[in-house]
Amino acid sequence: MSRSRLFVVAVLALALTACSEQPPVAKPTNTTAPDPNTYISFAFTGDVLTHTPLIEQAQRTAIAKGSTAEYDFTPMFEDVKQFVQSADLAMCHLETPIAPDGEELSAFPFFGVPKEVVTAIANAGFDRCSTASNHTYDRGLDGIDATVNALLENGVDQSGMARTPDEIEPRIVEVKGVRLCFLSYTFSYNGLKLPEGQEWRSAVINPDRILRDAERARQLGSEATIVSMHWGNEKESQANSMQTGIAETLTASGLIDLIVGHHAHVVQPIEQVNGVWVMYGLGNVLSNLPTDERWPANSQDAAIATIKLTKRPSGKISFDRPQVMPTWVDKRNGWVIRDVLAMLSDPKTDYGTARELELSLGRTTRVLGDFITR
Repeated sequence: MSRSRLFVVAVLALALTACSEQPPVAKPTNTTAPDPNTYISFAFTGDVLTHTPLIEQAQRTAIAKGSTAEYDFTPMFEDVKQFVQSADLAMCHLETPIAPDGEELSAFPFFGVPKEVVTAIANAGFDRCSTASNHTYDRGLDGIDATVNALLENGVDQSGMARTPDEIEPRIVEVKGVRLCFLSYTFSYNGLKLPEGQEWRSAVINPDRILRDAERARQLGSEATIVSMHWGNEKESQANSMQTGIAETLTASGLIDLIVGHHAHVVQPIEQVNGVWVMYGLGNVLSNLPTDERWPANSQDAAIATIKLTKRPSGKISFDRPQVMPTWVDKRNGWVIRDVLAMLSDPKTDYGTARELELSLGRTTRVLGDFITR
């Protein structure tokens, strides 16, 4: 081999050696610090008001399916099931008591409905229900017991009814490590009175009592207390002076972190009072209203309100601005709770249904337009 060729080989060898001795290129590291906050997403719905036509439809559904149960309400919740299940905690308002075993069902004015409605509520993904309403005592003490039993048997917690004195007291519920308390109250019991010595079976709205309960919840370690209120005037889209006055008193205390309202059977405003979000009324998520000309068209509308809780490392708790998903009860097709915006964007929605949905959206927008997510 010539000297010149030896020189070239030597140079190449040195170059290869130099390349092999280069340090490995460091992979980029993720310098983003983990989020230290804890977040909980909530979903709250309006009244579940089980009128006779819904019960008859549930019976037809069960027969068509060949079900062993006498009633099947699950299809009524199917369209909103995925949305409900996406929340960390979903809560409905069960306005009507369950009929005691062996007793006849009943509807307006004194309700006693099939326990299968609770099966559907659980199947839809609800974790708990508020149960204090003007119909709480419609079927007596046995109706209260039957309602609580049906909920717990289906894995759904509740506040607002009690089988024992301890059960009406504030209790702590832990969600993602955050300690919460849920309280539920009603303005009356449909003209009835709980028996003497059994007043603990539910809870009537009384600001002093609510604040005592909230203080007790704080003592038990509650980091956020959420209050459900069965209040207001039926058919009225605006909160009345009783609602706004009580909201002012409760939120000024610093003991209440969120108020969720029911009973008016139409949606009512959402606003901040003393820095606390108050949802005055979420409408009827499931019912047969309007039944006649006495009831406005918006008694067929409702809102599923979502809100996010944030807990910071300091322990401070805050609630974000609520967002609203408008819903409408499709009575023509089996009393199905419809996601209004989703149905309107679906090209398969027929013209007649789309027109009804547009009218429903307009009604809900007039009250809650600033909170509707599109």
